[in-house]
Amino acid sequence: MPVLGRPPGPGSVSRPAPEEVYSGRILRDGRLVTADVGVAGGEIVAVKVSLSGGKRRDLGEQVLLPSAVDLHVHFRDPGPPGAGESFDTGTLQAAYGGVGAVVDMPNTLPPVDSLEHLEEKEGRAHGHARCDVLLYAALLPRSPVEALGTRAAGFKLFLSPTTGDLPIPSWEELPALLERVAASRLPLHVHAEDPLAFGDLGAAGDARAWDRARPALSEERALSRLLPGPASLKLHLAHLTTQKGVELARSFGVSAEVTPQHLLLSAPASPDGRWKVNPPLRDEGERAALYGEFTQGRVPMLASDHAPHPLAEKERPFPLAPAGMPGVETTFPLFLAKVREQELSLSGLVGAFCERPARFLGLPRGGIVPGREANFLAVDFRAVRRIRAEDLHAPCGWTPFEGFRGIFPTLHLLRGEVLLSEGEYVGSPHGRVLRPGDLPPGPTLRPWTGLPAEASPGPP
Repeated sequence: MPVLGRPPGPGSVSRPAPEEVYSGRILRDGRLVTADVGVAGGEIVAVKVSLSGGKRRDLGEQVLLPSAVDLHVHFRDPGPPGAGESFDTGTLQAAYGGVGAVVDMPNTLPPVDSLEHLEEKEGRAHGHARCDVLLYAALLPRSPVEALGTRAAGFKLFLSPTTGDLPIPSWEELPALLERVAASRLPLHVHAEDPLAFGDLGAAGDARAWDRARPALSEERALSRLLPGPASLKLHLAHLTTQKGVELARSFGVSAEVTPQHLLLSAPASPDGRWKVNPPLRDEGERAALYGEFTQGRVPMLASDHAPHPLAEKERPFPLAPAGMPGVETTFPLFLAKVREQELSLSGLVGAFCERPARFLGLPRGGIVPGREANFLAVDFRAVRRIRAEDLHAPCGWTPFEGFRGIFPTLHLLRGEVLLSEGEYVGSPHGRVLRPGDLPPGPTLRPWTGLPAEASPGPP
């Protein structure tokens, strides 16, 4: 039978016969084609027009897509009493949202600033994670970078205050810290805001005032001082909020992400703490410009920055409310709906949320091709529904995307084991904590090359 993809050549790998076969439509060269995907031993062993043998599941016109890799989540584990989130609940939301691996950030309680705290966090994830987890360590002025580099999957640097109140390195301390991380060959994710550009944060009484107090200028200044880093540094810029920020990242060729909240929400003149996030929501003009950059394929990565807080905390006066929004369950569904509405190409979305994040981390996933792990999902593009907090699985009990359209996966596999069937969770917490042995020995991706730029994407 014809093989969908590169034909086998001399010395090609012999793979086992499929144990299960999933029939649907897959993306090939920007088009949807009917195919059978064979799975055995947790791996994709064949992708052909037709396969025989194995237990068969016919998904009709549904589209098979790689599981997403979310480069930015905060599962608050360990956290304070009443934090309302954990590896158990966070990875359950990921499974429902079509996410098969997450990068969890270190600003927990206690923070991941030592091998002891990292090992404690690993222990909390084992046996509870329903998707794979990569644990980052905090890059602080006195971080034991070399020791942490033997166990962490990467580092996170905060250049301004945020949840957790971690010590912020000075601009004078920064060059030496970057060189030490570069020597570890691990990724470094950076929250890039320059606090010297901040106004009076305590006087900001609503989301628009928060934007003015932590202005777009603070992002531009931080990037101007951060870039370029050491040539060997595997740098990734978290949650860019401005077109100027995207242009700066692109000009230096470093990896970067945007988030659903900064793409889809603009700052309202509302004192409701649910609209408080770091970096802030921007005005409508800036939001629209950033959305245009993303939909035209000019930003390499999408990430949720899932950072939930209980509703009772968000209902405090705006200056006292914690910053952050939930999103790991809704990111893929939100943008699958945008594909359905022809605002975004499906290949562009898969590249930004599946393929490039996996390649950046050196993970054997991100595509439906033989030899990759069997981490994929099925999506029915006809099944559009309104997002409602009561239908989601976030313990915080709210979503900033209430009423938005979403398309949720009906099926989700992690290494061949079914997590979701008919849209309901049926899996087990067999997610792995991935460590440096799973990562490449240095940069593996030039993220700004080969980005799709379809101006008028077609419907699925």
